[in-house]
Amino acid sequence: MLYYLFEFLEKQYEFPGASVFQYLSFRAAVAIIFSLGFSLISGRRIIRYLKNKQIGESVRDLGLTGQKEKEGTPTMGGIIIILSTLLPVMLLARLDNIYILLLIVSMFWMGLVGWVDDYIKIFKKNKDGLKGKFKVLGQFILGALVGATLFFHPDVTVRTEVQPIAQIAGVEEGIVSQAENIKATLTTIPLIKNNEFDYHWLIGWMGIPSGSFTWIIFIPIVIFIITAVSNGANLTDGIDGLAGGTSAIIVFALGVFAWVSGNVNFASYLNIMYIPNVGEIAVFIAAFLGGLIGFLWYNTFPASVFMGDTGSLSIGAVISVIAVIVRKELLIPLLCGVFFVETLSVVLQVSYFKYTRSKTGVGQRIFKMAPLHHHFQKSGFHESKIVARFWIVGIILAVLSIVTLKLR
Repeated sequence: MLYYLFEFLEKQYEFPGASVFQYLSFRAAVAIIFSLGFSLISGRRIIRYLKNKQIGESVRDLGLTGQKEKEGTPTMGGIIIILSTLLPVMLLARLDNIYILLLIVSMFWMGLVGWVDDYIKIFKKNKDGLKGKFKVLGQFILGALVGATLFFHPDVTVRTEVQPIAQIAGVEEGIVSQAENIKATLTTIPLIKNNEFDYHWLIGWMGIPSGSFTWIIFIPIVIFIITAVSNGANLTDGIDGLAGGTSAIIVFALGVFAWVSGNVNFASYLNIMYIPNVGEIAVFIAAFLGGLIGFLWYNTFPASVFMGDTGSLSIGAVISVIAVIVRKELLIPLLCGVFFVETLSVVLQVSYFKYTRSKTGVGQRIFKMAPLHHHFQKSGFHESKIVARFWIVGIILAVLSIVTLKLR
């Protein structure tokens, strides 16, 4: 909203300083300051409100050290992250940008699904919360919406050839494109030279012309990605600060990808795919990062508030949507490696238990407990040490992901 206001003031009245709002870097900087300040200031009031309404966590006794002390800690704190992100985005971002609209809808929708889940757990006294099939349905709807929008919307384009040209009349003209924006289901394969991959290839061998029915394969892939990452973030949210800190690291790396992919100069220098209009999501990412860091102020050990499914489901969904938008979804197993390993530990644990029970009549386990962070708790590690080491792993994975911009 402020973007349009200052644009009007500049054009109509030449208002001093109004042009600064045209700069993406300025709006992104203001967004992170605004969201961080809002989450720190309003977080305490929201936590107090949750306590007064007795919206506290009901903890199952899993035999973990310090577990019962968490009983009654306010949950649904993901509201802090959502508000801290959406308010500055509404004020500072261009709301006519299709990517910004998709991210707003994604955060709101999955936040709503998570809120319903938390509401059932707390107020209906049902520890299972929303049935799994309804969570998956919510993720399916969001994935279908995002996939269809990215496939069919005319503003979603890419430019694969971005090259510098010689000076014109002795004046350096900078970087311009020698190719038009195109509609394509292209993505990036990390560590591979000439690394653009078109999803149409998956069905093109059947003789189907490009662009006709590629959505049949593209949309299900987007649905799978959003469902997987959203559930991965949800599983990671098991000890104080783990999901929030890990997500902040991932979001920062995605911000780097969005910045370079949406800037024609950086795209040319790095020889990567240029995505028109995607730079605008840097404002959303900055606000999101500020909200996560502000939430961590209250969520680190010992936590004053838990994010609940309201936060974890929406965080995972937004991270996956950003990755798909910047065409880096194939990097998710590396960039979101903590989420991936946490999910994998649960899959392996359950599968192996069922397999051994069917073979021997007695189920056996690979880990002492799943997800993986609980295995380390059972092994005697303090949760703050587990979180710190998971953060370090997350930073290493983020650095390796960013390095793939040039290492191929």
